[in-house]
Amino acid sequence: MTSSQYRKLSAPFRKNKNSVLGFNLLNTVLTVIVYIAYPSLLAYLAFSDRTKLFRCVLIPAGMLLFVSGLRRVINRPRPYETLNIRPLINKDKKGQSMPSRHIFSVFMIAMTFLYVKPVLSIPLFIIGVLLCAVRVIGGVHYLSDVLVGAAIGLLSGLLGYFVF
Repeated sequence: MTSSQYRKLSAPFRKNKNSVLGFNLLNTVLTVIVYIAYPSLLAYLAFSDRTKLFRCVLIPAGMLLFVSGLRRVINRPRPYETLNIRPLINKDKKGQSMPSRHIFSVFMIAMTFLYVKPVLSIPLFIIGVLLCAVRVIGGVHYLSDVLVGAAIGLLSGLLGYFVF
């Protein structure tokens, strides 16, 4: 992506201050929904199915450590660092853009819900797709960052919950 492509992509949201605020609110609300859903699922499992609880803590935690380490090793600069742009989402972190940990987490949590309560995973997968768009349009990740984050989350859940 070039800086002109990014500016074109984000232009509809830069029209006025309220659009930028709304965009940031959407990013926050979608993220908070997921981060409330996961501990809620763990609390539910603590009282209903402790055999699944261990797996639903261990797999996401282990993979989060893996993704965090991978980000440090790759240490890819963020779009606002390399494209000389002002992102819609205020962020001042340097590097560690690939893979997106936000997106990995959403898809890993959605896969956890798919394992425990499949019907409840559907809104989380939709939120995951929306957050992919928000993080790219917001200028904090490249498309490849979110795609790799989603792929790791999906593959981790598939292997951890349904294959092994």
